[in-house]
Amino acid sequence: MGYKVLLGILGFVGGAISSYLGGWDMALQTLIIFMAIDYFTGLMVAGVFHKSKKSKTGALESRAGFKGLCRKGTVLLIVLVACRLDLTVGTDIFRDSTVIAFVINEALSIIENAGLMGVPIPTAITKGIELLKDKEDPSK
Repeated sequence: MGYKVLLGILGFVGGAISSYLGGWDMALQTLIIFMAIDYFTGLMVAGVFHKSKKSKTGALESRAGFKGLCRKGTVLLIVLVACRLDLTVGTDIFRDSTVIAFVINEALSIIENAGLMGVPIPTAITKGIELLKDKEDPSK
C-alpha cells in the first residue's frame, strides 16, 4: 500500500502544479518535453562530446548542471507569474506568449546542442521555429 500512497501524493502535487501553471495543455507539455530534451542533450554535449559552453573544460560539471536545473525551475516560475497575470486581467495572452517564448528558447538550445554534436538540422525544424517566433510576436 505504501507505493499507492506515494503515487497518490505525486498525482496530487503534479495536478496542483499543472493547475497553477494554467493547466496541462499542449503548450505546457511541449515546454516540459523541450526542457527535458534540452537538459539531456546538454548532458550529452558535456559528458560525451566535451564541447559544453557552460564549463571551462567543455566537460560535465555538477555545478553547471545544477545551474541548468535552477534556470529551468525559474522558467516555470515565470510561467506561473504570467498565468497569475492572466487571471488578474482576465486574458490568456501572458501565459501563452510566455510559454511560446520559452518553447522557442528551448528549441534553439536543443538545436545548438545538436550542432555541437555534429547533427545536421533539417530545414523543416528551423522553419517551424521561425513560425513560432512569428506567433510569439502579436504584431505579426
